[in-house]
Amino acid sequence: MRGLHLVQGVVERRNTLPILSNVLVEPAEGGIALTATDMEVGLRGLVPAQMKKKGSVTLNARKLYEIAREVTAEEVTLKSAQVGWVDLLAGRSKFRIVSLDPKDFPQLPLGTATVDGTSVRLAAGTLREMVDKTLFAVSSDETRFNLSGVFLSTPEAGTLRMVATDGHRLALVDRRVPEVKLPRGVIMPRKGLLEARKLLDETGDEDVTVVVSSKDVRLATPAVSFFMRLVEGEFPDYQQVIPAAPRAQVRVNRDDLFAALRRISLLASERSRGVKFQLERGRLELSASNPDQGEASEDVEITYAGDSLTLGFNARYVIDVLAVHGEGEVIELGFTDEVGPALLRASGDPDYTYVVMPMRL
Repeated sequence: MRGLHLVQGVVERRNTLPILSNVLVEPAEGGIALTATDMEVGLRGLVPAQMKKKGSVTLNARKLYEIAREVTAEEVTLKSAQVGWVDLLAGRSKFRIVSLDPKDFPQLPLGTATVDGTSVRLAAGTLREMVDKTLFAVSSDETRFNLSGVFLSTPEAGTLRMVATDGHRLALVDRRVPEVKLPRGVIMPRKGLLEARKLLDETGDEDVTVVVSSKDVRLATPAVSFFMRLVEGEFPDYQQVIPAAPRAQVRVNRDDLFAALRRISLLASERSRGVKFQLERGRLELSASNPDQGEASEDVEITYAGDSLTLGFNARYVIDVLAVHGEGEVIELGFTDEVGPALLRASGDPDYTYVVMPMRL
């Protein structure tokens, strides 16, 4: 079940090629390997099993998972008695499932062997954190394909960087990874990272090997191999939108701001999600109004000694980034003016930068 769970998000849902709705079951060291792909993303996981007679079959991935989830027996037996059919036996239950020819299953670029790639080894937790801190800022606009993924690069040797933007906000995180140096930056697709994130959850605290080549990015753990094809196109010059020296600096408790924003945004306009930030000495007033439903306001205690300043923000853009910061962190907000980009950082993580554009309310 665990092996089949991992492949569910990878299999082709549109059914353009029937074989892509199937999982390939084949012999592997210590048991069997389950492989699935939609040609953009692919995954191969190892599952312990006793192989009585070696052979390969392909079965509908979703149906096989549903069956495995429903049967009460501890073990299942897969038996290919005749071409095109597989018997699945589990306790008193017996299923006969259609099997497509495994020769039609595509060959995938899995594993860590590569001709033109760079191999990086890092803790799964580090990679998981970097994905969490950037993926939410990826554009959902399919026409802006160069913004539909996370940009991976090494701004300097020993530093791995991930950047994502949708044109309204930008998330950038740097982490020290000894000896890493990519020849060029690459754009990793949103779907690939969502599936990789599930794999990293399964990996726990182990190290993971990342291979970056000209066409794909591959991840490998002792039990799972994964690949995603890269997004073609040039990632925009993101450095120019990061403000160098904000005029107004604010310090606020993450939990206080997060909770207040979630409350106030309940009465924000459902289309714009706009919330007004009214800055005063020692105080931030958050307010929102919706002509159809009402209005709300709340004061949040802050450290600020500058002049009064009023800005508007899409509440979701600020809530999203606060959600990936730790409880109790001190958040530093930097504002230039009512129309310039705002900067958000946590005092405990200077290598994570978030930029969000204000909106007119």
